[in-house]
Amino acid sequence: MDKGQYIEKWSSMEIITDYLGVSRETVLQWINNRGMPAHKVGRQWKFKISEIDEWIRSGEAADKE
Repeated sequence: MDKGQYIEKWSSMEIITDYLGVSRETVLQWINNRGMPAHKVGRQWKFKISEIDEWIRSGEAADKE
């Protein structure tokens, strides 16, 4: 692997709730109702911050009227 290549680490639910400033319950609702990118590993949810940022920028995170 090229040493210059960056590999993004997986983030925990705790990191994501802090990053977004929302509760765990809100994140779980977003996963279920708004297609928030998340990956189940065993019993834990894992996230890539780059995927979360793209999801927000895409407008998918917005309230639907």
